[in-house]
Amino acid sequence: MTVYLLRRLAAAAAVLLAVCLTTFVIFTLLPSNPALIACGKSCTAERLAEISSQMGLDRPLPAQFTDYVIGIFAGRSLGTGQYAIRCDFPCLGYSWQTGQPVWDILLEGLPITFSLALGASVLWLAGGLAAGVASALRKDTLTDRLLVGSTVVSAALPIYFVGPMLLFLTVRWLELMPYPGYVAFGEDPLAWARNLLLAWVALAMLSAAMYARQSRSSMIETMAEPYIRTARAKGLRRRTVVVKHGLRAALTPIVTLLGMDLGALMGGAIITESIFSLPGIGKITADSITGQDYPVILGTTLLAAFFIVFANLVVDLLYGVVDPRVRHAS
Repeated sequence: MTVYLLRRLAAAAAVLLAVCLTTFVIFTLLPSNPALIACGKSCTAERLAEISSQMGLDRPLPAQFTDYVIGIFAGRSLGTGQYAIRCDFPCLGYSWQTGQPVWDILLEGLPITFSLALGASVLWLAGGLAAGVASALRKDTLTDRLLVGSTVVSAALPIYFVGPMLLFLTVRWLELMPYPGYVAFGEDPLAWARNLLLAWVALAMLSAAMYARQSRSSMIETMAEPYIRTARAKGLRRRTVVVKHGLRAALTPIVTLLGMDLGALMGGAIITESIFSLPGIGKITADSITGQDYPVILGTTLLAAFFIVFANLVVDLLYGVVDPRVRHAS
């Protein structure tokens, strides 16, 4: 198990390093000049050269990348001479728009994105599993057809349609909900849930459809296994057969999907957060792209990559614990 864990950790570190190198090179080689953007409209050649030197853009690309990676783990000094600024661990640079450390900006948006991901995942997991299991147990009946049809319709509705429609119906027309805004859970748990409910529902509709279809197919396949027929032949109650033997085995691919989806969602739901005015990682990413704030773009990209790689690592380790054959085969 130790060798398996070390292999997975080394692979995760290699992927993160590759993502960091790729994004760094892309943003460095873009046609626009970061120093020119930071210099502003009334920029002279002398001032441009000074800013380029302070930002380290006059150094070779390998040296810039090495400094950036070292800064993430140990901090670094930005600029030279009297203009040098100490950027503490983990140093992702400073925003060109606000002057804030990129890490502080990400920390401000992370609780919002986590709240959005947590609530939406609970809704889509509960709704998708319930619909998928009910459809599988009533295969080829009217209930099955209705549930499958509803998942197709739900999956076909894009978030940029569902979100505005929910806002129009519940906020403006029926006036059942306040206009969404983020309230910290520690301040008021009820207001926290009430303000995020519409975003949870909008985000969960698409994923719930995919989970329903996956759980349906997994449940149908599992219920046809010989050990299920044996359990039925022993006279076990239907509920015991379905929940204890069938559902537990069918949950394996669902756990994989959940880990991947949560990892990706923690990197920011750009459209959802923008529609519902939630200043999470996704909204920060969208604003930084619009403002060409490259340090923030690079920071959000690395954060999203970290969560996806971490989710993959967790799923791999869980597979290694559940099934020893995975460890020997890897």
